[in-house]
Amino acid sequence: MGWRLFLLPVTLGAVALLCLALFLRATRPSPQKQPVVVELFTSEGCSSCPPADSLLKSLSESQPIGGAEIIALEEHVDYWNSQGWKDPFSSANFTQHQQDYANLSLADTIYTPQMIIDGHAQIIGGRAQEVCDQIRAAASRPKLRLLLTATPAKKPHTFTLEVAPDPASPLPAASSLDVWIAVTEKGLQSNVTAGENSGETLQHAPVVRQLHKLPLVGPPLKFPLSFPLELEEHWNQANLTAVVFLADPRTLQIQAAGSSPL
Repeated sequence: MGWRLFLLPVTLGAVALLCLALFLRATRPSPQKQPVVVELFTSEGCSSCPPADSLLKSLSESQPIGGAEIIALEEHVDYWNSQGWKDPFSSANFTQHQQDYANLSLADTIYTPQMIIDGHAQIIGGRAQEVCDQIRAAASRPKLRLLLTATPAKKPHTFTLEVAPDPASPLPAASSLDVWIAVTEKGLQSNVTAGENSGETLQHAPVVRQLHKLPLVGPPLKFPLSFPLELEEHWNQANLTAVVFLADPRTLQIQAAGSSPL
């Protein structure tokens, strides 16, 4: 009887400590995820691209890498359009953006599918393990997290986008930065009727609908930044996301990033 009376307070004390620990764990704020911009240069006319599209779609939807907020940008180049299928999402603007990376020796030439992580590392798009390793590495590097607020303007299909820094994240080391603004649309797919993917239904990661580079900001960096956004009427607004990232103009490496649904 004495043994039982002695054990009861100890057991209750242990349970109380366990409950306290669980409470503190539940109420402790989780670490802020680091934004990582993953650009995929792809084409519906390229037979090796669909697996890379699917990989980026999965990464964007499941967000499986701890500490990383994956911001997916699927950019459709136009140099496959003469091979039997004209990609409806393609743009010479995306081809030029890819060429700019190649000019900085990220790759010997431009190709599809190519993933570029935070403007820093390039990988063949279908290599899932390498892609995930590079995303983890990018999430470990300090980067300014941008907070975006989109406010509808008076004109239909237009917004004012305000960008502010997350005070909990570090300011970029570069003194002046290029501002890139993108609008992506998720849920897009195509029934391809010609070219290398003829007969296939291709489902995409968030497709870049527009991408603009604005003049340098800084030094010093002054926030908030404010930009107009004008959207096409046929885009599905419920599936649109605004993305802003700041890149070092000398290296194109991304120093700050953020996104927000529209």
